Amino acid sequence: MRTPVFTGSCPALVTPFDEHGTINYDAFGKLIDDQINAGVDAVCVCGTTGESATMSIREHIAAVEFCVKRVDRRVKVIAGAGSNDTSAAVYLSQHAQDSGADALLHVTPYYNKASQTGLIKHYEYIADRVELPIILYNVPGRTGVSFTADTYKVLSANPKINGVKEASGNFSLLAHTRHLCPDDFYIWSGNDDQVVPMMALGAKGVISVASNIIPEIMVKMCHLCLENDFEAASQLQIKYMDLIDALFCEVNPIPIKAAMNLMGMEAGPLRLPLCDISDKNMAVLRASMERMGLLS
Repeated sequence: MRTPVFTGSCPALVTPFDEHGTINYDAFGKLIDDQINAGVDAVCVCGTTGESATMSIREHIAAVEFCVKRVDRRVKVIAGAGSNDTSAAVYLSQHAQDSGADALLHVTPYYNKASQTGLIKHYEYIADRVELPIILYNVPGRTGVSFTADTYKVLSANPKINGVKEASGNFSLLAHTRHLCPDDFYIWSGNDDQVVPMMALGAKGVISVASNIIPEIMVKMCHLCLENDFEAASQLQIKYMDLIDALFCEVNPIPIKAAMNLMGMEAGPLRLPLCDISDKNMAVLRASMERMGLLS
């Protein structure tokens, strides 16, 4: 029987850059330490929020190695290793494994728009070439393709596939997946605004953008759910909806980096084609943060 890579809250870490556009490892290390000190249950490096799409292979590998060393086994490290090129996904996965990561996060191949058969072949090919547990990542709004529950059922038979980060927003898919797949095929929310309802349907926690600035809140929300106190968890979910909405007023990670910079967290600039948040949305974000007491 598989055990979940983690239960609770895992930040999808931002990758801080300096004014020259290179990784700011001092700020990155502080972010990692602050998240762990806040009680997170795992960290995820080089995911969407970490701007992995604009990182070179060399930078990606170096960022994973740095994160693993900085974490130093205090919590689990999940390394983003997805690609629309299966061989590149294997390459990143093997390097993450060699670096000492605990698990892999693999987004569905983007742009190619693989068939369900292609998705199965892609993930089974990767699983055959690594020893680490794999978390699938379903985010069709970005990739143009979604898993079906039937495909999850097939992939759940592979012992190396631990479960899925579900960011489709499709609760029917979630319910059908829970119905078709074994109990040890685990699900995590990929949407901060859906943590409690997803955990009510059996999800084990969240891989969270908002955790970059409110780690304690996301930890508390998840652990209340794990303790079956959904009433208290729901109150937190509702209380922070305005802030969570503001953190997604533009494409992630534009607003979360803006929020972190407002808080003096040195997230730095974005890499093109992402650009700074608009003045209008910055005002919305700032106002929400002020209401939640995050800015003095």
